[in-house]
Amino acid sequence: MKLAHLPLRVSIGAFFLNSGLSKRNLEGEAAQGMHGMAVGAMPQLSQLDPARFAKLLSYSEIAIGAALLVPFVPATVAGLGLAAFGAGLVQLYVKTPGMREAGSLRPTQQGVGLAKDVWLLGAGLTLVLEGLTHGRRLG
Repeated sequence: MKLAHLPLRVSIGAFFLNSGLSKRNLEGEAAQGMHGMAVGAMPQLSQLDPARFAKLLSYSEIAIGAALLVPFVPATVAGLGLAAFGAGLVQLYVKTPGMREAGSLRPTQQGVGLAKDVWLLGAGLTLVLEGLTHGRRLG
């Protein structure tokens, strides 16, 4: 792990690990609500029952958090996981009614919580690009 990646990887990794661990035992209405919102953006997820979806989401967040925190996981690998997860959240933001102002990408008050997750996509892509280019400069 590059020293310059340390603040990014530790802060996001710890956040993801905590989020995943807190969802491990999610059931009932909480799992149904999370699943319902995800299905609204990605209808293919309706094939999973809510409890299974919550478990898979929990495991995904734990895996991404661990990949970011463990120093021997390459930036490209950790970044790909983070970028994929971030892209899913951006899709959730774009496809969920009421999250954006009409005809715009600007978030409504309700949508700010999801819109801000675009930073996860950006951070993931930064790690991927850094890993692929080994710090080469543009131009």
